[in-house]
Amino acid sequence: MRVLGIETSCDDTAVGVVRLARGVPAVEVSVTASQVLIHRKFGGVVPEVAAREHALTILPTITAAVQRVRGGWKSIDAISVTGGPGLSTALHVGVEAARSLAYALGKPVVRVNHIEGHILSAWGSRPLPKLPAIALVVSGGHTELIAVTGIGRYRLLGRTIDDAVGEAFDKTAKLLGLPYPGGPEISRLAKSGNNRAYDFPRSFLGQTSLDFSYAGLKTAVLYESLRHRRLTPSLRADIAASFQAAAIAPLIEKSRRALRRTKVGSFLLVGGVAANQVLRAGLADMLHAEFPNTTLHCAPPALCTDNGVMIAITGAYRAAKHQFTPWTTLRSDPNWELVNPPNRVERKIGR
Repeated sequence: MRVLGIETSCDDTAVGVVRLARGVPAVEVSVTASQVLIHRKFGGVVPEVAAREHALTILPTITAAVQRVRGGWKSIDAISVTGGPGLSTALHVGVEAARSLAYALGKPVVRVNHIEGHILSAWGSRPLPKLPAIALVVSGGHTELIAVTGIGRYRLLGRTIDDAVGEAFDKTAKLLGLPYPGGPEISRLAKSGNNRAYDFPRSFLGQTSLDFSYAGLKTAVLYESLRHRRLTPSLRADIAASFQAAAIAPLIEKSRRALRRTKVGSFLLVGGVAANQVLRAGLADMLHAEFPNTTLHCAPPALCTDNGVMIAITGAYRAAKHQFTPWTTLRSDPNWELVNPPNRVERKIGR
């Protein structure tokens, strides 16, 4: 089965093609039209600008991807598209493109949750993860710990109660005068800084919570940056390194707590922040020392940020189960939850 995936939840127009054979996905094509340079001058993503750019690039990006597939459209069995969560107007562009193609070409369509797409991006490399697993989803809009008992079977363990870790990286980068996107810039600058120069708060929310909080860390970095008349290169590097250490520590500690409660064969690190090498190394060290029977699976760097491949992988697994959505009822939902709301899950965990 060969599936084309369309992703337009934020600022990248991305299309991927994946072939699923005997339950194993093979990545065939990945094409992305990036909007980074467009949004950099604004210091962040402007939703309406993103939607307009998606409208301009969606068909050329799809065409470029299909042209790389032997047999073209005739060899593609289904179309998958991100239905949410994400920016409303951006999602709309991708969904309408999928609807039009499904109608015109007579192809079945799969509606994919963006978070599930990130989780299944770990299936984009070898060896494949063993289930059950725990996934740490870390990006500009999400910070969640999710138990994965099967593809399509998820349970929320913890999530941020305020800001996502990726947003904290971007806001800190902006305070330090670094260009958008801020995450990679912070990581690069932190390499030359002292991560103990500033004692920024590390929010663990008590001894048992699996939730996250980054609002306090963002505020602390703001006040520290305002305290200096001029941010010298060494000051900026020290702030970046200290911030990065404070941001990553709760991710590792909450992952440790989750692993102590649940025996799993794999731990999945996915999302944009999953490309951070300090986070990868910290999780690898923790697993090696405390959970030697659990294997760390990090999404390949190219699949950490938003991409069409992860949507195609997810679409392929769902298409194999005939989990299609009629094109006539296909809609986007910017607030689409993958798993239960936090209050329900907290009651389950508390028992």
